[in-house]
This record gives sequence, C-alpha cells and structure tokens, in this order.
Amino acid sequence: MLTFNLTLEDMPHREKKLLNIAKVKNFKSSKSGLPIANQFRITLQNGIEVFQSYNSIICVKANNEIYLDYDRWNYSRTTSRYRNQFLNETTVETVKKIGLGQYAMVDLNNTFVMGNGQKYQQDLNK
Repeated sequence: MLTFNLTLEDMPHREKKLLNIAKVKNFKSSKSGLPIANQFRITLQNGIEVFQSYNSIICVKANNEIYLDYDRWNYSRTTSRYRNQFLNETTVETVKKIGLGQYAMVDLNNTFVMGNGQKYQQDLNK
C-alpha cells in the first residue's frame, strides 16, 4: 500500500495552514434552492473540481480534462441530473463527447493514478 506524508510545512502557503485545502458544497435544488443531500461539488485548492454522489466519485474536472467514472457516470436519474449541472450540458451531449473521446472514461472509485503515472489499486474492503 502506498502512503503519502504531507506535513503542514510542506503545504503551499504555509501561513494559511489548513485554510482552503478543499471546499465542499451540496448541489442545490433548482425548484426550492435548498441543498440536496448526498450530491457534492468539491473544489480542491489546486483548482480540481469533483462531483461526488453519495460515496461515489462521478466526475473530475482537472487541467482542462473531464474524467468520468466508467461504471457510475450514468448510474441513476439523480446522478445524471447533477452530473449535467456539474458539466453544464445534457446527457445526450455527454454521450456524444464520450463517443468522440473528449471525455476520459476511468475508474474513479477504485484505481488512482499517481503523479508519476503509476497506478495504485486501493483495497476498498478495508
């Protein structure tokens, strides 16, 4: 198992310490404006944006690229609704971009690619 040790001293902008590492917001209902449970937009300090539905990562926007979880990107009507909001497009448009290879279909919930390109398989049963 690979582990990473990040100390506060190694973090960018040490004077801010733990401020702004990640920002998590619930999606809001278009009808009531109230937060939707279990539907999250996560913005990391480095600008990467993540759409998480319940405990599953559905989509990642990083470095002008879109990554969709190949198994869960279109899991349910609710997932699709908030994925569409996250990407600002319809499911038809998403399917077209997948077909054109504009979106990468990857396993966002089990396999991680490290900075050196090496894949790391996480044991989700632990």
